[in-house]
Amino acid sequence: MFTDQHTPGVTQLQYEKSQINIARMRQYRLHRIKEQLRENGYPACLLFDAMNIRYATGTRNMEVYIRRNPGRYVFIPVEGPVILFDFDNCEHLFEGVETVDEIRPAYMLSYAAAGDNLNRDAGHFAAEITALMKQYAGGEKKLAVDQLPVAGHLALRRYGLETVDAQRPVEHAKAVKSEDEIEAVKISIKASEIGIRNMYEAAKPGMTENELWSILHQSNIAMGGDYIETRLLSSGRRTNPWFQECSDRTIQKGDMLSFDTDTCGPFGYYCDISRSFVVGDKPTKEQKRLYQTAYEQVMTNKELLKPGVSFREYAEKSWKIPKEFFANRYFCNAHGSGFTGEYPIIAHAEDFEQKGYDGEFVENMIICIESYIGAKNGTEGVKLEEQMLITKDGAAALSNFPYEEELLR
Repeated sequence: MFTDQHTPGVTQLQYEKSQINIARMRQYRLHRIKEQLRENGYPACLLFDAMNIRYATGTRNMEVYIRRNPGRYVFIPVEGPVILFDFDNCEHLFEGVETVDEIRPAYMLSYAAAGDNLNRDAGHFAAEITALMKQYAGGEKKLAVDQLPVAGHLALRRYGLETVDAQRPVEHAKAVKSEDEIEAVKISIKASEIGIRNMYEAAKPGMTENELWSILHQSNIAMGGDYIETRLLSSGRRTNPWFQECSDRTIQKGDMLSFDTDTCGPFGYYCDISRSFVVGDKPTKEQKRLYQTAYEQVMTNKELLKPGVSFREYAEKSWKIPKEFFANRYFCNAHGSGFTGEYPIIAHAEDFEQKGYDGEFVENMIICIESYIGAKNGTEGVKLEEQMLITKDGAAALSNFPYEEELLR
């Protein structure tokens, strides 16, 4: 296992994990949810999204499975108890967690689970939620929901409830991190950096992209992480255009190799950094040009981050992508990060009227600066990304993983 002054060893990282005040972190996040519900005029929310449930309560259960099998949800009133509806026979998993006041069995609102009884089960579900709204939301009819299945929406409407979108309050809640969260993010990034270093050391001509990518997965799981959201590693001609996920392609000597971690690490927090390097050979002049262009974009744009700067101002002042690379530009200029890519997503200046929205950066947001540089119909491309913490004085990089000195010369 690689260790140096920048990359901690496993033992050190396990110690750092033990120092996080998990209960305080959970309580902060639940408070943020209730605060945002209150500000938006919603008396309660019902969350099905597995990441939102984890954010609000600090509980997880078969997270990837639950993403497509809606058998877990949480009811959160602004005033009143938090009630977690969990998968069958899982009530014992979170007894004693201070953010959950009561645990009940959930209805699985899917046809696979209920067959032609889906409407019947949805009716039972709606009756239970309606009773909670009467008891803890003063009989209010407006209920904020996120990924509620269609059968649930229809059943709640039959019971007279109005479902509204919970995304705004939830995303704004998640955007501002506590000190505990920031430390947890740093640990997640350090865990990924161990895996990245292992990938760098293992990379050689003759291995497949999938083989190399698996090293990051193994390291993430070993460090107590959850999973990796994407498979964004490619080599040689598959680095252009971007978003070609890893394959059985054999990596060749002299290939540019680019990847984006997208790692859901310890505590569920995201490590979202990108790096590119040349495998097994000296870089060409063209590879250096691509890399240095991407590096300039990241270094220029990260200096623009500070509290009070509007999203539009940031976009307008950002590094201008040369015409040669504009068609293949990354889909956004920058984005928030927490349990995954989150609010805000900042459009490029040229795309702002069509895709952008305004707001402003505030202290303790975590923002990822994006760059993809590759000409349309070009042979290779470079992906770089840096994860930044907005502080009262500007922004600080959360990753210590180095850039390629040989590509920058």
